[in-house]
Amino acid sequence: MKYRNLGRTGLKVSEISLGSWLTYGTAAEQQAADDCVRTAFELGINFFDTANAYNRGEGEKAIGAALRSYERSSYVLSTKVFFPMGDGPNDRGLSRKHIMEQCEASLKRLGTDYIDVYFCHRFDTETPTEETLRALDDLTSQGKILYSAVSEWTAAQISDAAHIADRLRLRPLAANQPIYNLFERYIEDEVLGVSEQHGLGQVVFSPLAQGILTGKYKPGQAPAAGTRAADDSVNHVINSYLRDDVLEVVGKLDQLAQSMDIKLSQLALAWVLRQPGVSSAIIGASKPHQIQENVEAVNISLSEDTLSQIDQMMEDIQDFSPMR
Repeated sequence: MKYRNLGRTGLKVSEISLGSWLTYGTAAEQQAADDCVRTAFELGINFFDTANAYNRGEGEKAIGAALRSYERSSYVLSTKVFFPMGDGPNDRGLSRKHIMEQCEASLKRLGTDYIDVYFCHRFDTETPTEETLRALDDLTSQGKILYSAVSEWTAAQISDAAHIADRLRLRPLAANQPIYNLFERYIEDEVLGVSEQHGLGQVVFSPLAQGILTGKYKPGQAPAAGTRAADDSVNHVINSYLRDDVLEVVGKLDQLAQSMDIKLSQLALAWVLRQPGVSSAIIGASKPHQIQENVEAVNISLSEDTLSQIDQMMEDIQDFSPMR
């Protein structure tokens, strides 16, 4: 494993991290979470990501249980706050009330005394950013979180938050968690540059485009039984990728990977990690061998010629508007 600093902080995180969205506490059993976390540790992964909204807290419980036998200082744990956790008007968003209450609830579900990185899962248009940042800073002063971060915030929202934190002398944001993969590259326009300016590292999710970039789905063929795309309870996001033009490009990318004697998933992860602004790429896994395969991507460097070939292939996809 290789490690990078989380943005401008001194915190070292593994280039590949393990997430729990749509896997632990939902589509996979606790035993799978335990096995995958064990394999991740063996391979040097030290960063584990979850969120309170993942199956209404079940994702946090599963990852917390899987991590319980490991020394707390040996890993970096992140979770999130924003999405509804109840039916009341204050059971959502980034108000001081919701942040403080959900941090306590997450700590209990995770079975830990502190959260290393606490992400604001989305931007809250109904709460002043100053209120949100002050609450995060207070949680840091209390030792309940070590670093505060955001997820899927725009460049303008990140910049505004950075200036507010600077003006109020609050601790700066450490990271942003956006979607980033070969098909979804919007952060390259402004988010990467603004984040670098203000010291935020990118902890990207869905680097394999919900499994599309493993090559398991073929144009003109129905998803195989047992795959995520065949499961109506979790396939609402992946369906946006299941287009023949997208899958035909995936086939070409797979051929390119084979010519390099690597897996398509490794090619896709190496492409994401080529960005110096990316601190870590979050993978999802229900089987240990998936982690073993993905981790090998940290040792793959893509040549300029390979990157050019990839860009040319992507030009065959028109009007791609994925669901985020």
